[in-house]
Amino acid sequence: MQDSQRRQINSPSVAAPRGHFSHAVIAHDTIYVSGLLPFDEQGVVIAPGDVRAQTQRIFEILERILNEAGATLADTVQLTTYVTDIEQRAPVNDVRKQLFGLCRPASTLVEVSALAAAGAVIEIDAVAVRSRS
Repeated sequence: MQDSQRRQINSPSVAAPRGHFSHAVIAHDTIYVSGLLPFDEQGVVIAPGDVRAQTQRIFEILERILNEAGATLADTVQLTTYVTDIEQRAPVNDVRKQLFGLCRPASTLVEVSALAAAGAVIEIDAVAVRSRS
């Protein structure tokens, strides 16, 4: 793929990635967002163990990254959510309803034994498609 059709996004308003990856990659009009953890701007997990607060934070980060890529939350077409306790899906769903309203991306929710940052109980990755206006 030519460079003009592929661009990496590393938002300066989000903690830097902790590995060899980008916050997101745009290929044509599709935005692939890496798994997001509930970090503050310094890369520290916020509200350890609090799935609601962490979910809200992740969606704030997602919105910043999508904005940097020329998209909004409404452009999201797929979410994959990883939680350390499947019984916590109700607060996750509540936050999603508040933020996405009638927009209902395709979705997968998976319980995992641990995440890549101590205190994190949720991680979300996303795919969005920029509108052609």
